[in-house]
Amino acid sequence: MQHSQIDALVKQMNVDTVTGEVNSRVQEIVLRLLGDLFKAIEDLDINQTELWKGLEYITDLGQANEVGLLAAGLGLEHFLDLRADEADQKAGLDLSKATPRTIEGPLYVAGAPESVGFARMDDPNDDNEMPTLIIEGVVTDTDGNVVPNAKVEMWHANDMGMYSHFDKAQAPFNLRRTIFTDENGKYVAQTKMPVGYGCPPEGPTQGLLDLLGRHGNRPSHVHYFVSAPGFRKLTTQFNIEGDQYLWDDFAFATREGLVATAVDKNDEASIKQYNLDAPFKHIDFDFKLVKDVDNAPNTVVERRRASA
Repeated sequence: MQHSQIDALVKQMNVDTVTGEVNSRVQEIVLRLLGDLFKAIEDLDINQTELWKGLEYITDLGQANEVGLLAAGLGLEHFLDLRADEADQKAGLDLSKATPRTIEGPLYVAGAPESVGFARMDDPNDDNEMPTLIIEGVVTDTDGNVVPNAKVEMWHANDMGMYSHFDKAQAPFNLRRTIFTDENGKYVAQTKMPVGYGCPPEGPTQGLLDLLGRHGNRPSHVHYFVSAPGFRKLTTQFNIEGDQYLWDDFAFATREGLVATAVDKNDEASIKQYNLDAPFKHIDFDFKLVKDVDNAPNTVVERRRASA
Protein backbone atom coordinates (compact mmCIF):
# COMPACT_ATOMS: atom_id res chain seq x y z
CA MET A 1 0.00 0.00 0.00
CA GLN A 2 1.33 3.45 -0.90
CA HIS A 3 1.78 6.06 1.83
CA SER A 4 -0.78 8.30 0.15
CA GLN A 5 -3.29 5.44 0.28
CA ILE A 6 -2.54 4.94 3.97
CA ASP A 7 -3.14 8.65 4.67
CA ALA A 8 -6.47 8.42 2.85
CA LEU A 9 -7.44 5.29 4.78
CA VAL A 10 -6.61 6.87 8.15
CA LYS A 11 -8.74 9.88 7.22
CA GLN A 12 -11.59 7.68 6.01
CA MET A 13 -11.69 5.73 9.28
CA ASN A 14 -11.06 8.55 11.76
CA VAL A 15 -12.21 11.80 10.17
CA ASP A 16 -14.98 10.89 7.74
CA THR A 17 -16.71 8.92 10.51
CA VAL A 18 -16.98 11.88 12.92
CA THR A 19 -20.47 12.35 14.40
CA GLY A 20 -19.72 14.48 17.46
CA GLU A 21 -17.61 17.37 18.71
CA VAL A 22 -13.91 16.95 17.90
CA ASN A 23 -10.91 17.93 19.99
CA SER A 24 -8.80 19.19 17.11
CA ARG A 25 -5.47 18.79 18.90
CA VAL A 26 -6.19 15.21 19.93
CA GLN A 27 -7.39 14.44 16.41
CA GLU A 28 -4.24 15.95 14.91
CA ILE A 29 -1.97 13.87 17.13
CA VAL A 30 -3.90 10.61 16.69
CA LEU A 31 -4.02 10.96 12.92
CA ARG A 32 -0.28 11.58 12.75
CA LEU A 33 0.68 8.73 15.08
CA LEU A 34 -1.77 6.31 13.51
CA GLY A 35 -0.60 7.18 10.02
CA ASP A 36 3.05 6.76 11.00
CA LEU A 37 2.25 3.41 12.64
CA PHE A 38 0.39 2.13 9.57
CA LYS A 39 3.31 3.18 7.37
CA ALA A 40 5.78 1.42 9.68
CA ILE A 41 3.66 -1.76 9.49
CA GLU A 42 3.73 -1.51 5.70
CA ASP A 43 7.41 -0.59 5.34
CA LEU A 44 8.69 -3.15 7.88
CA ASP A 45 6.18 -5.83 6.90
CA ILE A 46 5.06 -6.23 10.52
CA ASN A 47 2.84 -9.30 10.72
CA GLN A 48 -0.21 -9.84 12.89
CA THR A 49 1.63 -11.93 15.48
CA GLU A 50 4.26 -9.20 15.92
CA LEU A 51 1.58 -6.53 16.20
CA TRP A 52 -0.34 -8.42 18.88
CA LYS A 53 2.87 -9.14 20.77
CA GLY A 54 3.43 -5.38 20.79
CA LEU A 55 -0.07 -4.71 22.08
CA GLU A 56 0.38 -7.36 24.77
CA TYR A 57 3.65 -5.70 25.73
CA ILE A 58 1.89 -2.36 26.20
CA THR A 59 -0.63 -4.08 28.48
CA ASP A 60 2.18 -5.69 30.50
CA LEU A 61 3.97 -2.35 30.75
CA GLY A 62 0.91 -0.66 32.22
CA GLN A 63 0.18 -3.49 34.64
CA ALA A 64 3.78 -3.31 35.89
CA ASN A 65 3.52 0.49 36.26
CA GLU A 66 6.64 0.89 34.11
CA VAL A 67 5.40 3.23 31.40
CA GLY A 68 7.39 6.13 32.85
CA LEU A 69 10.44 3.92 33.23
CA LEU A 70 10.37 2.92 29.58
CA ALA A 71 9.84 6.54 28.51
CA ALA A 72 13.12 7.38 30.22
CA GLY A 73 14.90 4.27 28.98
CA LEU A 74 14.07 4.80 25.31
CA GLY A 75 15.21 8.43 25.52
CA LEU A 76 11.77 10.02 25.20
CA GLU A 77 12.21 12.22 28.29
CA HIS A 78 15.71 13.25 27.21
CA PHE A 79 14.41 14.13 23.75
CA LEU A 80 11.77 16.37 25.31
CA ASP A 81 14.51 18.11 27.33
CA LEU A 82 16.52 18.73 24.16
CA ARG A 83 13.41 20.16 22.46
CA ALA A 84 12.79 22.38 25.50
CA ASP A 85 16.38 23.66 25.34
CA GLU A 86 15.89 24.45 21.67
CA ALA A 87 12.58 26.22 22.34
CA ASP A 88 14.23 28.35 25.04
CA GLN A 89 16.99 29.36 22.64
CA LYS A 90 14.45 30.28 19.96
CA ALA A 91 12.66 32.42 22.55
CA GLY A 92 15.90 34.33 23.11
CA LEU A 93 16.67 32.97 26.58
CA ASP A 94 20.32 32.82 27.60
CA LEU A 95 20.77 29.53 29.45
CA SER A 96 24.58 29.61 29.45
CA LYS A 97 24.71 30.54 33.15
CA ALA A 98 21.64 28.55 34.24
CA THR A 99 21.57 25.12 35.84
CA PRO A 100 20.70 22.62 33.08
CA ARG A 101 17.41 20.77 33.11
CA THR A 102 17.20 17.01 32.89
CA ILE A 103 14.58 14.30 33.23
CA GLU A 104 12.14 14.05 36.14
CA GLY A 105 11.70 10.29 35.98
CA PRO A 106 8.61 8.45 37.27
CA LEU A 107 9.25 8.37 41.05
CA TYR A 108 8.33 11.80 42.46
CA VAL A 109 5.79 11.82 45.30
CA ALA A 110 3.98 15.01 46.25
CA GLY A 111 3.55 16.10 49.87
CA ALA A 112 7.02 15.58 51.35
CA PRO A 113 7.64 17.24 54.75
CA GLU A 114 8.69 20.88 54.49
CA SER A 115 11.24 22.91 56.43
CA VAL A 116 13.32 26.07 56.10
CA GLY A 117 17.06 25.97 55.54
CA PHE A 118 17.75 22.43 56.74
CA ALA A 119 16.14 19.00 56.63
CA ARG A 120 17.13 15.51 57.60
CA MET A 121 15.90 13.27 54.80
CA ASP A 122 16.65 9.79 56.12
CA ASP A 123 14.68 7.84 58.70
CA PRO A 124 16.94 7.48 61.76
CA ASN A 125 15.30 4.11 62.51
CA ASP A 126 16.15 2.74 59.06
CA ASP A 127 18.98 0.21 58.74
CA ASN A 128 20.50 1.99 55.72
CA GLU A 129 24.22 1.26 55.98
CA MET A 130 25.41 3.87 53.48
CA PRO A 131 27.52 6.77 54.79
CA THR A 132 25.86 9.95 55.95
CA LEU A 133 25.76 12.56 53.20
CA ILE A 134 25.46 16.30 53.60
CA ILE A 135 24.18 18.11 50.52
CA GLU A 136 24.19 21.88 50.57
CA GLY A 137 24.07 24.74 48.15
CA VAL A 138 22.79 28.18 47.31
CA VAL A 139 19.98 29.14 44.94
CA THR A 140 20.68 32.28 42.92
CA ASP A 141 19.58 33.90 39.71
CA THR A 142 21.89 33.81 36.70
CA ASP A 143 23.52 37.08 37.87
CA GLY A 144 24.47 35.57 41.22
CA ASN A 145 21.79 37.25 43.35
CA VAL A 146 20.56 34.94 46.09
CA VAL A 147 16.97 33.70 45.99
CA PRO A 148 15.56 33.35 49.51
CA ASN A 149 12.49 31.17 50.11
CA ALA A 150 13.11 29.13 46.96
CA LYS A 151 11.38 25.75 47.11
CA VAL A 152 13.89 22.90 46.79
CA GLU A 153 12.22 19.49 46.47
CA MET A 154 14.59 16.52 46.73
CA TRP A 155 14.20 12.76 46.42
CA HIS A 156 16.51 9.79 45.91
CA ALA A 157 16.86 6.01 46.31
CA ASN A 158 18.04 4.12 49.38
CA ASP A 159 20.93 1.68 49.71
CA MET A 160 18.92 -0.96 47.84
CA GLY A 161 18.13 1.34 44.93
CA MET A 162 14.50 1.62 46.05
CA TYR A 163 12.29 4.68 46.53
CA SER A 164 9.92 5.21 49.44
CA HIS A 165 6.18 5.12 48.72
CA PHE A 166 6.80 2.61 45.90
CA ASP A 167 8.85 0.44 48.30
CA LYS A 168 6.49 -0.25 51.18
CA ALA A 169 9.35 -1.44 53.42
CA GLN A 170 10.43 2.18 53.83
CA ALA A 171 8.79 4.82 56.00
CA PRO A 172 6.60 7.30 54.13
CA PHE A 173 8.69 10.09 52.61
CA ASN A 174 11.98 8.46 53.56
CA LEU A 175 14.68 10.26 51.53
CA ARG A 176 12.15 12.85 50.32
CA ARG A 177 12.04 16.42 51.59
CA THR A 178 11.11 19.96 50.62
CA ILE A 179 13.48 22.67 51.87
CA PHE A 180 12.80 26.37 51.50
CA THR A 181 16.04 28.32 51.23
CA ASP A 182 16.97 30.66 54.08
CA GLU A 183 17.54 34.41 53.80
CA ASN A 184 20.90 33.71 52.15
CA GLY A 185 19.39 31.42 49.54
CA LYS A 186 20.94 28.36 51.21
CA TYR A 187 19.62 24.83 51.67
CA VAL A 188 21.22 21.97 53.62
CA ALA A 189 20.10 18.34 53.61
CA GLN A 190 21.36 15.50 55.78
CA THR A 191 20.75 12.14 54.15
CA LYS A 192 22.44 8.88 53.18
CA MET A 193 24.56 8.26 50.10
CA PRO A 194 22.29 7.04 47.30
CA VAL A 195 23.31 4.12 45.13
CA GLY A 196 22.84 3.43 41.46
CA TYR A 197 20.28 0.84 40.48
CA GLY A 198 18.86 -1.07 37.54
CA CYS A 199 15.42 -1.71 36.13
CA PRO A 200 13.53 -4.62 37.69
CA PRO A 201 15.30 -7.56 36.00
CA GLU A 202 12.10 -9.47 35.26
CA GLY A 203 10.06 -6.41 34.28
CA PRO A 204 8.89 -5.44 30.80
CA THR A 205 11.28 -2.47 30.52
CA GLN A 206 14.36 -4.59 31.05
CA GLY A 207 12.83 -7.26 28.84
CA LEU A 208 12.72 -4.85 25.91
CA LEU A 209 16.17 -3.47 26.70
CA ASP A 210 17.52 -7.04 26.62
CA LEU A 211 16.13 -7.47 23.10
CA LEU A 212 17.86 -4.23 22.13
CA GLY A 213 21.15 -5.37 23.67
CA ARG A 214 21.07 -2.55 26.24
CA HIS A 215 21.57 -2.41 30.00
CA GLY A 216 19.04 -0.73 32.28
CA ASN A 217 21.32 0.84 34.89
CA ARG A 218 21.34 4.31 36.40
CA PRO A 219 24.21 5.97 38.26
CA SER A 220 23.84 7.23 41.81
CA HIS A 221 21.81 10.45 41.68
CA VAL A 222 19.53 12.90 43.49
CA HIS A 223 16.42 14.43 41.92
CA TYR A 224 15.29 18.07 42.29
CA PHE A 225 12.47 20.44 41.57
CA VAL A 226 13.57 24.03 42.27
CA SER A 227 11.08 26.88 42.04
CA ALA A 228 10.55 30.42 43.28
CA PRO A 229 8.15 33.28 42.51
CA GLY A 230 9.33 35.18 39.46
CA PHE A 231 11.51 32.32 38.21
CA ARG A 232 11.04 29.41 35.84
CA LYS A 233 10.64 26.05 37.54
CA LEU A 234 13.70 23.81 37.18
CA THR A 235 13.45 20.04 36.92
CA THR A 236 16.88 18.46 37.25
CA GLN A 237 19.13 16.02 39.08
CA PHE A 238 22.80 15.51 39.72
CA ASN A 239 24.65 12.26 39.12
CA ILE A 240 27.57 11.45 41.38
CA GLU A 241 31.15 11.33 40.13
CA GLY A 242 32.82 7.93 40.28
CA ASP A 243 29.81 5.78 39.40
CA GLN A 244 30.56 3.37 36.56
CA TYR A 245 27.36 4.41 34.79
CA LEU A 246 27.91 8.16 35.16
CA TRP A 247 28.17 8.73 31.40
CA ASP A 248 26.34 5.53 30.48
CA ASP A 249 23.00 6.24 32.15
CA PHE A 250 20.27 4.15 30.55
CA ALA A 251 17.90 7.10 31.04
CA PHE A 252 20.28 9.64 29.41
CA ALA A 253 19.98 12.05 32.36
CA THR A 254 23.67 12.88 32.82
CA ARG A 255 24.54 16.29 31.36
CA GLU A 256 27.46 18.67 31.64
CA GLY A 257 26.97 20.81 34.72
CA LEU A 258 25.00 18.10 36.52
CA VAL A 259 27.83 16.00 37.95
CA ALA A 260 28.49 16.25 41.68
CA THR A 261 31.52 15.12 43.65
CA ALA A 262 31.05 13.50 47.06
CA VAL A 263 34.01 14.55 49.23
CA ASP A 264 35.04 12.53 52.29
CA LYS A 265 35.01 14.58 55.49
CA ASN A 266 37.01 13.02 58.29
CA ASP A 267 38.22 16.00 60.34
CA GLU A 268 36.72 16.76 63.71
CA ALA A 269 35.87 20.36 62.83
CA SER A 270 33.67 19.29 59.91
CA ILE A 271 32.03 16.52 61.92
CA LYS A 272 31.23 19.00 64.69
CA GLN A 273 30.02 21.65 62.22
CA TYR A 274 27.19 19.40 61.08
CA ASN A 275 26.44 17.95 64.53
CA LEU A 276 27.52 14.48 63.48
CA ASP A 277 29.50 11.86 65.38
CA ALA A 278 31.37 10.12 62.55
CA PRO A 279 33.03 10.86 59.20
CA PHE A 280 30.65 11.64 56.36
CA LYS A 281 30.47 12.60 52.71
CA HIS A 282 29.73 16.11 51.47
CA ILE A 283 28.35 17.51 48.21
CA ASP A 284 28.12 21.18 47.25
CA PHE A 285 25.50 21.78 44.60
CA ASP A 286 24.19 25.24 43.74
CA PHE A 287 21.31 26.21 41.46
CA LYS A 288 21.04 29.15 39.10
CA LEU A 289 17.45 29.90 38.14
CA VAL A 290 16.19 31.76 35.08
CA LYS A 291 13.80 34.65 35.62
CA ASP A 292 10.31 34.47 34.15
CA VAL A 293 9.93 36.42 30.93
CA ASP A 294 6.94 37.04 28.71
CA ASN A 295 6.32 34.54 25.92
CA ALA A 296 8.90 32.07 27.23
CA PRO A 297 7.99 28.37 27.05
CA ASN A 298 6.33 27.06 30.20
CA THR A 299 8.56 24.78 32.29
CA VAL A 300 5.72 23.43 34.46
CA VAL A 301 4.78 19.96 33.23
CA GLU A 302 1.28 18.71 34.02
CA ARG A 303 1.38 14.94 34.48
CA ARG A 304 -0.02 12.31 36.81
CA ARG A 305 2.19 12.00 39.89
CA ALA A 306 1.98 9.96 43.07
CA SER A 307 0.96 11.62 46.33
CA ALA A 308 0.67 10.47 49.89
